Amino acid sequence: MNSASSNLTNNATAASGAVSPTAGTPATPVPAAASTAAAPVASVNAAAVPVPAATASPTFSPLYQQIKALITQSLQSGEWKPGELIPSEVELAGRFKVSQGTVRKAIDELAAENLVMRRQGKGTFVSTHHEARAHFRFLRLVPDEGVPHYPESKFIEVKRVRAPADVARLMDLKSGDAVIFIKRVQYFDGVPTIVEELWLPGLIFKGLTAERLVEYKGPMYGLFETEFGTRMIRASEQIRAVCADAGAAQLLNIDLGTPLLSSERVSFTYGDKPVELRRGLYLTSRHHYQNELS
Repeated sequence: MNSASSNLTNNATAASGAVSPTAGTPATPVPAAASTAAAPVASVNAAAVPVPAATASPTFSPLYQQIKALITQSLQSGEWKPGELIPSEVELAGRFKVSQGTVRKAIDELAAENLVMRRQGKGTFVSTHHEARAHFRFLRLVPDEGVPHYPESKFIEVKRVRAPADVARLMDLKSGDAVIFIKRVQYFDGVPTIVEELWLPGLIFKGLTAERLVEYKGPMYGLFETEFGTRMIRASEQIRAVCADAGAAQLLNIDLGTPLLSSERVSFTYGDKPVELRRGLYLTSRHHYQNELS
């Protein structure tokens, strides 16, 4: 088995020290297309898109996919904020000059991707990490007995560091760019169960401090959404079994070599932009990792 030390790196400590944010500013979100009813119909027509000469036939973008892209642009630009009601299917159909069925199909896909959520009799809302059901979308550790609930956190380290090469590669940054490094232990019913290390882009999360993390009582992703305008919409994760090294054993109050579940997760916001790297060690003596496949 791999040791836990191979998964929770010490690079961030070695590279610690205040640094200035990288030059430039984040890319400006694409403004919502067709924001008025006067938008040209041609913007959503399912026209053939030219492809390289080597390809035998052109590709087509289904009309509902174009509408989905336009709605996503409005979400990305902040036209509709997390938790807000978006226009009805009838209103969106009028705005984009398409059928209500086309809009419904686009929203079906957005709902399946957790970008929006339907509420019976109320309409469709922009998804938010403050929703109770969203708390467990990225937390897959479930108790063997009892009802799933969110853990309590104890922060060990929060500091601004230079991104190690492996972190920079996974987060699409330059080696040495400023990142926020967070290390914490999470407790379920008073029992230390998870050790996590997180890296966040320093430019996006400028101003994030240990004090702010401690005083905020909701889910961390809710804080990122509310105060830093960054919403996690999907994640890619790798999981493997490891043995607890000395550091993990001390923090989790377990014996050296105890089996742990190790995860490495990169979370993305709109535009498939990576905005968080999270490496965790899970104690599974009372919990298990649960994922639903469909």
